[in-house]
Amino acid sequence: MYITVIGTGYVGTVTGACLAYLGHHVICVDTDAAKIEALQRGETPIYEPHLDKLLELAAHQGGIEFTTELGSAVAASDVIFIAVGTPARETGEPNLEYLEAAARSIGAAMDEKRFRVVVNKSTVPVGSGNLVETLVREGIQEGRIGNPPQVGNLPHIRFGVASNPEFLREGSAVTDSLYPDRIVVGTSDEETLRIMRELYRPLAEQSFPAPPSVPRPALMTSAPLFTTSLTSAEMIKYAANNFLAMKIGFANEIGNICDRVGADVTEVMQGIGMDSRIGSKFLNAGLGWGGSCFGKDIQALVHTAREYGYNSKLLEASLEVNCDQRQLVIQKLQEKLQILKGRTIGLLGLAFKPDTDDLRDAPALQIASRLLSMGARVRAYDPIAMPVCRKQYPDLKLRYCESVDELAAEADALVLVTEWREFRDLDLTKLARSMTRAVLIDGRNLYAPEKAIAAGFNYAGMGRSGAQAPLALHSSSMK
Repeated sequence: MYITVIGTGYVGTVTGACLAYLGHHVICVDTDAAKIEALQRGETPIYEPHLDKLLELAAHQGGIEFTTELGSAVAASDVIFIAVGTPARETGEPNLEYLEAAARSIGAAMDEKRFRVVVNKSTVPVGSGNLVETLVREGIQEGRIGNPPQVGNLPHIRFGVASNPEFLREGSAVTDSLYPDRIVVGTSDEETLRIMRELYRPLAEQSFPAPPSVPRPALMTSAPLFTTSLTSAEMIKYAANNFLAMKIGFANEIGNICDRVGADVTEVMQGIGMDSRIGSKFLNAGLGWGGSCFGKDIQALVHTAREYGYNSKLLEASLEVNCDQRQLVIQKLQEKLQILKGRTIGLLGLAFKPDTDDLRDAPALQIASRLLSMGARVRAYDPIAMPVCRKQYPDLKLRYCESVDELAAEADALVLVTEWREFRDLDLTKLARSMTRAVLIDGRNLYAPEKAIAAGFNYAGMGRSGAQAPLALHSSSMK
């Protein structure tokens, strides 16, 4: 098929690359000329593992183009994806101005030559499918004003609208796109559904050859395509993200209680994760979630609930717990160092999660800002995100380090913020010896407490006060 993807951000670029790799011809459109020029040169706008290689393969499969010209792209396409940003306003309500502009522009560019499907790929509030249909129709009318057909009435332009939410994890987006848990398509139109089924047939049947860099998971032979109404598909996206955020928040709440009663939250979460009704994923206590999705999507659903007269207490509490969790790092540093003014604190990681350079709602930024306001000297090392941080936050007075060794040298404390793979096998003994005060706040519970303590660190995890008890008892028994 011929596909247009409007928006070359995270979702749009990954979606376009994967659809082109499956054999569809894809045109990615964006109003940002600099971004389009970079993509035309083969430069990706985001850091995402395997995306650059997939784009190269996609160019030789169905083919992929990048342009700022929306009209010609829409005219040539069977399916048009809207993958623009929907950032939160101060009220929590999503800002839909980019969505609205895209929908009107699609309508203005349509003609009567073929039936087209307009797909909401952006995360949009419930009811947006109906809104997009109305805006496309308005765009059709506006596109004919001043240039009416010479004979007869306005042409009969046929289109359908679908909701097709994405469930991509940053750092694993290519894998999640090619090997999805499920494909959700919401529509009430049979022709639209038929086209979407055909579009996704290679994914649903897993009939495509796996890219060399992204092998197909063992035992995966198909992906379920789940069809719903427009409204239900929109709600599925919000419900999924809100539930995952609450699951992380629950782990953090239990971790905070574990700190007080002397239990180890990693053991507790492992124990409850074995229950098939609960599952082990997203039960890691730590600094809380970040990124562009969870906070925005919770606020959006809270706002929607209020519009319908409902107070969603669980969702509001999830936001509060996540905010408080970042302050715990400051408290733990104060417990270990007492005075933070003049102390040197090193942050291991800046990105909100590994395998991305995304700093949106990253815990590291709030922690760094708080420490700087308290008079601390803050250093940072991140294997990928430092150039982005320099560019996006030029006023943040961080000292950027080129290695973990430089970060730790004569520092008073280290805070593990992002669990990058390279941080797992650090020589903790060497780092501790290079520091003025060997304090380690393990914000992601990456290290075994007994190993960190044996290396010479004054260690604190998140919800792991009980993890040191067996070591202490063993030490006493050896005396």
